[in-house]
Amino acid sequence: MAAKPKTLQDAFYETLRDVYYAERQSVRALKNSAKAAENEELRQAFETHAEESANQVERLQEVFDLIGKPARGKTCEAMQGLTAEMEEDLEDFGDSPAADAVLVGCAQAVEHYEIARYGTLKTWAIQLGYKDAAKLLDETLQEEKKTDQLLTQIAERINVEATGTTQGGGAQGKSGKEA
Repeated sequence: MAAKPKTLQDAFYETLRDVYYAERQSVRALKNSAKAAENEELRQAFETHAEESANQVERLQEVFDLIGKPARGKTCEAMQGLTAEMEEDLEDFGDSPAADAVLVGCAQAVEHYEIARYGTLKTWAIQLGYKDAAKLLDETLQEEKKTDQLLTQIAERINVEATGTTQGGGAQGKSGKEA
């Protein structure tokens, strides 16, 4: 007997489960990042977005309710990889002038993943006629984009400190040439 073909509705639900897991992991990663951040503006951005992400988890639970499905996460390999990379980078750069710059880079990788997922889910929700779910997903999508823009602004300021120069020049090796 042939398996029933998967539908867009199935893809929506599976992706929703994936992002639900990812968002819950993101809350933890943001709290860890806030503790690790040296720059006060960056620390505050992480703390604020951790609270916002907790609200996004609740919003996702509403979406599950709207489609009549249980709010259950599905292991998100992408988020596991991103958070593992963040932990590794914190170990490697934790006490360096580049630590906050590396934190921003890792955080933006998470934001970009979430932006992609929420954009897809919103589009699918509209296609499937889940108008209220699409509104909730768009609200989160806009918050993720706003956070990404804020992180870019912070990075522009702290990356100068991370270069170890006042002119923003490249790293130089023993030969005196840029590496």
